[in-house]
Amino acid sequence: MFKKQLTLLAGVFALLIITLGSCKSKYEKLRTSNDNAKKYSEAIKLYNKKEYSKALGLFDDLATRYRGRAEAEDLFYYYSYTNYKLKDYTSARYHFKTFADTYPSSSRAEECSFMYAYCYYLDSPIFSLDQENTNKAIDALQLFINLYPKSDRVPEAGKLIQNLRTKLEEKSYANSKLYLTISDYQAAVISLNNTLRDYPDTKYAEEINFLIIKAQYEYADHSREDFQELRYNQVITYAQQFIESYPTSKYLKDAKDYLKDSQQAVVKVKAVLAEAYGNPKKAAKIAAKDTVKIQPPSEKGNDNKKIPN
Repeated sequence: MFKKQLTLLAGVFALLIITLGSCKSKYEKLRTSNDNAKKYSEAIKLYNKKEYSKALGLFDDLATRYRGRAEAEDLFYYYSYTNYKLKDYTSARYHFKTFADTYPSSSRAEECSFMYAYCYYLDSPIFSLDQENTNKAIDALQLFINLYPKSDRVPEAGKLIQNLRTKLEEKSYANSKLYLTISDYQAAVISLNNTLRDYPDTKYAEEINFLIIKAQYEYADHSREDFQELRYNQVITYAQQFIESYPTSKYLKDAKDYLKDSQQAVVKVKAVLAEAYGNPKKAAKIAAKDTVKIQPPSEKGNDNKKIPN
């Protein structure tokens, strides 16, 4: 009895293997055939059944054979979406753009132009990585808006652009703080100011303005005496602006402390320089120092780099 069951199971498995093998063989046979019409209809069926990998195998072969033919428009439309469904956004955006450029009068041209930009959007990485695709996505979405200003997709394109700009804002903010973390104070001041310039409505504006005070103070404090007065005065300017702009800030006390310390430091450094003016040895000793006590990367050989206001 047991042997009969084993024989029966073996027969079922054998039949299943033969059936699966014949199905695969049927697909492979079609894929390598010259029956383009049948291959095309089967590719559409596979696409509609969501068997995208198999559909792509047929579309790949048909793409070159159908170029220039009347059926090519439909084929390339499905071909683009097949790559998209498989999450190959690099290939998908290429084919969507090719479709829009090749068939500009098609009712699908607008859709494919949007999808081209949207594939860049989907390929935009997290903010900590390189943002080349983010910038390209913004450009592509803006181009879509310019080309189709009355499109129903324009509001969505605008939202996607805002999402991408927020990501760039996050990266700029994080990079600026990193300069402060690694004690590259001059670069921190420049980068933080650039973040405010590029993203004036940033939600981090209050913190960034305070960090500019902090970075500028550290930059001045680590500078050689004959550079300090100018740099402490810049701290004073930043601190006064902050106190006026954010009178209820949680950073207010620290900003006032930096202001007071910088004012006192200016008085002190003036006295040191006045003494050095009448003492050549002391003046030579000051001049022999590095321009900063602890020389951060951006300062090396770059004493005259301007810090933006």
